[in-house]
Amino acid sequence: MLNTLIIEDEQKSVDVLMKIIEKNCPELKIVGTAKNVLQGVEMVKALKPELVFLDITMPDGSGFDLLEQVQGYKFELIFATASNEHAVRAFKYSACDYLLKPIDMDELKAAVKRVLDRKSNAPDMQNLNFLIQQLKRSDDNFQKITLPTGNAYEIVNIKDIIRCEADGSYTYFYLSDKRKLMVSASLKHYEELLPEADFIRVHHHNLINMNHVIRFLKEDGGYAIMSDGSKIEVSRRKKDLFMDRLKSYKLI
Repeated sequence: MLNTLIIEDEQKSVDVLMKIIEKNCPELKIVGTAKNVLQGVEMVKALKPELVFLDITMPDGSGFDLLEQVQGYKFELIFATASNEHAVRAFKYSACDYLLKPIDMDELKAAVKRVLDRKSNAPDMQNLNFLIQQLKRSDDNFQKITLPTGNAYEIVNIKDIIRCEADGSYTYFYLSDKRKLMVSASLKHYEELLPEADFIRVHHHNLINMNHVIRFLKEDGGYAIMSDGSKIEVSRRKKDLFMDRLKSYKLI
């Protein structure tokens, strides 16, 4: 069982969360609750939980203030937030689990399952530090993204992503340093997440970074030639949009 700490300032939210956990997550053992940053820091240090449910906004600060005070302690995290769009986008870029209030039972169970699936690996504190940096930004113009690759979190520069290729429910990332990373998330997820100004879905299976297009071949339906030498088909349905976008970019 995972020793679990809940840090949440609203007692009603604590009660609901505990009830859902007790009924649906027998793998979790709630060892304590805290209502603010000060209590949360003290309990993390005293109880050394393996999993923390962390509220974003509390009376004496934010959940991120708490995280900065417990660096060095390793635990899994599931955030709770009430429609903070900037925070949610940062969570997605950092591949962190989060729940929107009011908490949905199925979403909670799915988040806990992901934590349990990672149980054999030590929590990645580097990724947590990356998240904190992202949240300190005043805008959503993130320069890096975290890619969970099974046994690790790879933090990559968005500008270094040449293209993404769908393979069922997985996505392959091809990077400028010649690495190929497999991520267990759909291409649609990354199409919605990566900057629309730079990335375009040119085919059912391919999302490309326009900054890495070096030429366009008119043969057959048309192909984008990428900086790694790959030849990516541009579907007829996407060709006009691709050509309009191409005119605004300088080829590498």
